[in-house]
Amino acid sequence: MPAPITAAYAAVLAILVIALGINVTMHRVKLQVPLGDGGNAQMLRMVRLHGNAAEYIPLAVALMLIYEVNGGLHIVLNAAGIALIVGRLLQTWGMWSTERPGFGRGAGQTLTWLAIATLAVFNLLQFA
Repeated sequence: MPAPITAAYAAVLAILVIALGINVTMHRVKLQVPLGDGGNAQMLRMVRLHGNAAEYIPLAVALMLIYEVNGGLHIVLNAAGIALIVGRLLQTWGMWSTERPGFGRGAGQTLTWLAIATLAVFNLLQFA
């Protein structure tokens, strides 16, 4: 069964993960850190930006795919997809600009968690 909604959001989120991975490599070269964070706060932030995206995005996309394949509501899929993209962009902006927690970081992570929780609940409701 085709899953065009999930495919569209997954593609955008994959580009974000790749961009964050390239960013880590560029910072490794710039800061001369071959492995880990080298004790450099900026390098640690860049590594965690990529890591955080790599930790949450696959779970969200898997839940979207399962929900869509099982006939889920398009409005739920689009709302979750938009929340994920906006959340990941806010998270990236928030962590990129400062070491301290702030609006972008908090709002971005909250949107990510809400999207994942919403998809989990709607997947459960399909079989309740």
